[in-house]
Amino acid sequence: METLRFGYRFFKKNIFSAVTAELLSFLGIFAELLLPLLTGLMIDFVIRSEPVEADSGGVFHFLLTGRYGDVHTMRLFWSAAAVYAVLIAIRIGAIYVRDLIQENIGLQLETRLRYDTYGKLMELDSATISDYNSGELLQILNGDTIMFKELFAHRIPYFGDAIFMLITTIVLIAQIDATLIVIPLILMPFLVAAVQNFKKKARVNFKDIRAKNSGLNLTTQENIAAVRIVRSFTNEELEEEKFQAANQSLKEANLKQIWLSSKFDLTFNSIKQIAYIGTIVIAAVLVMRGNLTTGYILSASTYVLRIMNNITSLNNHIFNMQQQTIAGLELKRFMEKESRVTDGGDEELRSDAPDIELKNVSLNIDGQDILKGIDLSIPYGKKVGIVGETGSGKSVLLKTLIRARDITGGSITVDGHDIREFGLDALRKMYSFVFQDVFLFSNTIESNIAYNSQDINRRLVKDAADHAQASRFIDELADRYKTVVGERGLGISGGQKQRISIARAFHKNAPVFVLDDSTSALDVNTERVLLKDIEENFKDKTVIITAHRFSSVRNCDEILYMRDGEIVERGTFDELMALGGSFAHVYNVQQERAANEVDYDSLAGAKGGGIHG
Repeated sequence: METLRFGYRFFKKNIFSAVTAELLSFLGIFAELLLPLLTGLMIDFVIRSEPVEADSGGVFHFLLTGRYGDVHTMRLFWSAAAVYAVLIAIRIGAIYVRDLIQENIGLQLETRLRYDTYGKLMELDSATISDYNSGELLQILNGDTIMFKELFAHRIPYFGDAIFMLITTIVLIAQIDATLIVIPLILMPFLVAAVQNFKKKARVNFKDIRAKNSGLNLTTQENIAAVRIVRSFTNEELEEEKFQAANQSLKEANLKQIWLSSKFDLTFNSIKQIAYIGTIVIAAVLVMRGNLTTGYILSASTYVLRIMNNITSLNNHIFNMQQQTIAGLELKRFMEKESRVTDGGDEELRSDAPDIELKNVSLNIDGQDILKGIDLSIPYGKKVGIVGETGSGKSVLLKTLIRARDITGGSITVDGHDIREFGLDALRKMYSFVFQDVFLFSNTIESNIAYNSQDINRRLVKDAADHAQASRFIDELADRYKTVVGERGLGISGGQKQRISIARAFHKNAPVFVLDDSTSALDVNTERVLLKDIEENFKDKTVIITAHRFSSVRNCDEILYMRDGEIVERGTFDELMALGGSFAHVYNVQQERAANEVDYDSLAGAKGGGIHG
């Protein structure tokens, strides 16, 4: 029931359309159920010549009054045929309109579910999203929304159709002779008991199928994203084996469900045939006793089959609803996920020149101290460099500024206000962030650069590319800024991707630039020119840079050296070099290594003209 209540929130705006569709469905079903009675009447009073009694023909008694033709005449045949055609037309018309309405409801519901689940994905913080793998997220946003839509748009309405058809059929057959419903009523408890047994097993199977489907999605998604790595390590065979294992696992889960469904169908078909044959025997006895006309044997047997089919249909709907209910339950759980980073939303950022202050900032994740006692003052316009070993906490520290992670101790303030008082949108608009993990959308280069703007101003895009040292390689492309880069930026080099992402940050032109190891794929000369451009053209901006190449932060106003989440050294470049600590040691090692590489290149050039390519 909780799943149905959850789904009703999305479905309730379509209630009027759904009720209209169901009434049309009832009309079409009722017209269809009258056809066996009319067929029986034609056998008894057109093909054969039964005596007309007061209640002959049931609801079609009006055809036997002589007004539409006498018994055993062509006129009565054509009159009955006309009524038959009208009933068929009513059924076809009603079901056609019903299907149009239901498909429209289903499409609206699916669109709304997908929109809201995507909105939830955008709302959740990175840590909460990491509870799911990409295969599970794809299953929720796509597979589960389609499956859950089916529950409300088709399964529940068809369930209502089956109940209406069952009740109406029982009433109609009881009007022929109540004895004919004895066998279906006796067999009904066996059907109900069987479906309860199958339903429990089906629920377990559907959960397994869903999990295996998510696993296959994950394997496929990873191979698409990592295709170049797979090829470079010539590991195609290994990945094929992994895919085959996931594919085989899904196949086995579905085969298990097919086997269960086959047993389900065998049981119900056997019961249905017993009911059908038993009813024909009873009807034949009634005919021989003169209690029933010959034509009504066909009507009665048809109605008994309908009763058994309806019971089977009800059970099938219950059976299949298990899969859709599981999908709805997963959707509900996802939609009820709470972001670990809550939106303050009250205080507005009014400053175009924000002063940032970190006081005794700490961050604990799953019992592990990631940041410890960070104190840092960043008045507007200051240039800060952050270096340290891999895993020292540099990137995490930057993410706390935009509340991608919420700190667990201390405070971060902007112009004296705690950042948790600001709306997330307002806070994040303050930063032009270049993440360590570069991502480009499957779109044109200019669209990627102008991502923060709805309209593309080519002059601004060109200026941003110039500052990012990207315009030269872009101009060499056949379609220049109209070049479409592949998914995740496939088709261009790592350094080119970094420069486009830096250009995207320049185009946003926020008060604070944050470059999280975003020049690692650039050669030393390109990086030097880029940093010089920032220094000369963005003097008024706050710039925060993390880097593994210590020369990248040489001209910063303050440099922080981090280890294990703590600042262990800080100062200007000259102060840190004079200190002779870890920073100075790593810097000297890097410089020596760079010098050796230059010497090797010079030597290679002297001996053979160098290596080109």
